Order: sequence, then structure tokens, then C-alpha cells
Amino acid sequence: MGVSGSTDVVISGVQIDSRKASHRSVFVAVKGSGVDGHLFIDTAIESGAVAVVCEEMPTQKKEGITYIQVSDSAEAAGLIAHNFYGQPSQKIKLVGVTGTNGKTTIATILYKLFDCLGYKCGLISTVENIIDGKVIPSTHTTPDAVSLNSLLKQMVDEGCGYVFMEVSSHAIHQRRIAGLEFAGGLFSNITHDHLDYHKTFDEYIKAKKGFFDALPQSAFAITNIDDKRGAVMLQNTAAKKFSYSLRTMADFKGKILENLLTGLVMNVNDQEVHFRLIGEFNAYNLLAVYGAAISLGQDKQKVLQCLSNTTGAEGRFDYSISPKEKIIAIVDYAHTPDALINVLATIKKLKQGNEQVITVVGCGGDRDKTKRPVMGEVACEHSDKVIFTSDNPRSENPEQILVDMEEGLSVSSRRKYVAIADRAQAIKTAISMAKADDIVLVAGKGHEKYQEIKGVKHHFDDKEVVQEMFELLNK
Repeated sequence: MGVSGSTDVVISGVQIDSRKASHRSVFVAVKGSGVDGHLFIDTAIESGAVAVVCEEMPTQKKEGITYIQVSDSAEAAGLIAHNFYGQPSQKIKLVGVTGTNGKTTIATILYKLFDCLGYKCGLISTVENIIDGKVIPSTHTTPDAVSLNSLLKQMVDEGCGYVFMEVSSHAIHQRRIAGLEFAGGLFSNITHDHLDYHKTFDEYIKAKKGFFDALPQSAFAITNIDDKRGAVMLQNTAAKKFSYSLRTMADFKGKILENLLTGLVMNVNDQEVHFRLIGEFNAYNLLAVYGAAISLGQDKQKVLQCLSNTTGAEGRFDYSISPKEKIIAIVDYAHTPDALINVLATIKKLKQGNEQVITVVGCGGDRDKTKRPVMGEVACEHSDKVIFTSDNPRSENPEQILVDMEEGLSVSSRRKYVAIADRAQAIKTAISMAKADDIVLVAGKGHEKYQEIKGVKHHFDDKEVVQEMFELLNK
């Protein structure tokens, strides 16, 4: 597009955040959804940047600075970062997992499986990033292009052969994965989510599909054929196509024989296996993982042996039982209507008799408002009692979010719920309402250890509150 200044410049680093620009770095001005990096070009130069990559050339250029104009600076950031860090994705087997629900669990189980199989590997997920057993805290489902390539380089340097990574629709749309070479991609399912960002469901689907469209011929692509958009995802991919299913013919076929609180018993491609994971949604997750492992050339028997002992991700159907009353508390990240239905349907199948299901649920502030009334009605329809509460209110009034959730309720549902804005109080109330063997579902936050209110993240952990209440009951 255009170059101003010398291209014969030694670069010490790549940055898309002007505050992190340092001596002899290149600053890529990316137009984000909230902030335009072009506004911070001068700040980056003052911090030591010697080159700027941008979509619009500044009207006043600084002497001695190289300016390179590109049509898409987000795409350029990914390509530059990948090259700067020595093209790390080409030195490992990188597998991406996308879909609305199940990404974290699938990526985490893949990491645990390959660790069990004796490989050094890495995990990039919503919950945590792991490099050969060493945990690095996670801030986004998919890090920005620079952080991502830096992380992949660390994994290569540590000798990792495989890396399993969640790929969010935001990351695909914002070109955070540009330049990366994937060995394979997995699709879990797609339901309404992130419409505050993508605006329409079609745009959301298009973003997810874009990941598979970009896979090379050398890669594999595995889809959930039971999802009505499963086949569409792989329509235009050049990768080798595979499918998994519980309901129809597929390359990786499963059948649930038993679904209990002690785990799943399944037929996987006609072999009976006992798994520690619970519920139909985990049956799908296990099939996706099994399919990926076989596509990566692993031995079927060893894979099933390791998987039979594998546990899931933190905050995903994470259950504990009170010592005295045997109240079952389940903490789950379910924050979409579909995820909530799946968890409640699983709980229903696990019930032994007349146990009550008491659900604590909220909706995040500054996010898709259309799902609030749906979440409220889903919770009430599939539970005996419901408490609406705060999730991460962010800049919104928590009380207003609860009002939005109430708008979706039928007359019969209105008799089932109470609203308690204080989340800790809501969880404690739900457990105090429970009798022996009842099931309390705390939905929405899962692994998160904070609650975001008015721009401030306060420490908050659903599991901690549950345990605190269990200890009180045990006295």
C-alpha cells in the first residue's frame, strides 16, 4: 500500500498496545472494537517505537520513523508477530477448538490426554494457559496476536510437540489468529451468544466458519454432525473432514449406556468405556477429543485408557456434596440459554427420585440483552426453584438486569423464583433452601474468581461460597 522511511531497520519487538512499546519496537496500529490504535501512534513513538504499521498514514510523520501502510492492520499484526517469533505454529501441532459451548472442556481434556500419553504439550484456554505443566493465568479466551505468538514460542522453546487452543469467534473476526498454521480444527456446537458483538446470528456463524475455511489441506477438520450447523462448518474447508455423533452415523460414533453421578458408560466406535465425566454434553466433548487424537495418529486403546480416567475443566459441571445432608452443589460456566438447558437436562437425567433442583443464575452486564429473558425462562422451566442474581454487572445496574430476566417469565414461572442481587447471598439462600439430596446449580461464572462491578474486579468464587455454606451446615 505504501512505505515512508527506511525498511532496513532492526526491530526489537512487536506491539499493538502503545503502552508496551519500547526501544526499537514496531507498533501496529489496530482498529479495535473499542479503541483505535491510530490515535496512539505518537505515544508509541515517544516510548521508543522506530516503525509503525497502520491503515491510515498520519498527516504529520516523524523524522527517522518508518511508516508502512496496509489494508488490514489486524491481519498484519498476526503475520508480523508470527514471523517475529520464528513462526512457532509451524514447529508444533496446533489444534484449534471453536463453538459456543464445550471449547474449554475439549481443549483441556485434549491437553490432559496428550500429557497422559507422554507428550510435552501446551494449553491456551479461557481458564488457564499451561506450558508443560506450568500454569500461566489467562485473561482472554484467545490472547491478542502478539501475546499469542509469544506464548506459542515459549511452548516451542519448552519442547512442546502439541498445543490445544480455544478459538473464540472474537479472535477469528479480529484476526488474532492470522498467520497461524493449524494442524486441525474442532467444532462443538453453535447457539445464540455474543450477539452484542456480532450483531446477527449469521455473522456469528460466519466468524466460526471462517476458521475452518482457512485450514490448510494438510490439516483435519472435525465437526459435531448432530448440531444442525455442523455440516455447514466444513462446507468450504480444504482440510480432511471427519464427524462425531451420538445420534447418527459418523466417523467417531458414541452411544451412552449409563449416565450417572459416578460417570458415563459409553460405546465409542463399538468399544465399551467408563468415563469419569458426567452428562450427555461431556459425551460429545469426549467424542471430539477422541476424534482429534485418532486424527493425530494416536493409538486407539491408549487414548481410551487415558480418557477413562480424565477429569474435565474447572467450573464445568464441577460438583461437590455436603457432608451431612448430602446436598449436591454444581458450579457451571453455563451463561447461554443452550448451555443452561444442557446442564439442567443433565441434572434431570441424574436425578434418582424427587430431589428438588434449585438454580442460581444471572446475566452479565454490557452484553447481549436479548438472552436475558430467555435465560430467566429456561431456568424456571427446568428447575423447581430459581434465584435470579448478579453475574458480572460491569457498568450496568444489577437490579435492571434482573428486571430484564423477569420479562421472559410465564405466569407459572413467576411463582418459582426470587431475585437476590447479592450473588453470595443468593448462593447461600439456595443451599439453605435445599433439603437432603437436593441439587443446587450455581450457573454462569464457573471458573471465574472475580465479579466485575463498575470497572473493578472484586474477588469472588462460586465454589468458595458453596464450601463456606457446606461448612456452616456441617457444624
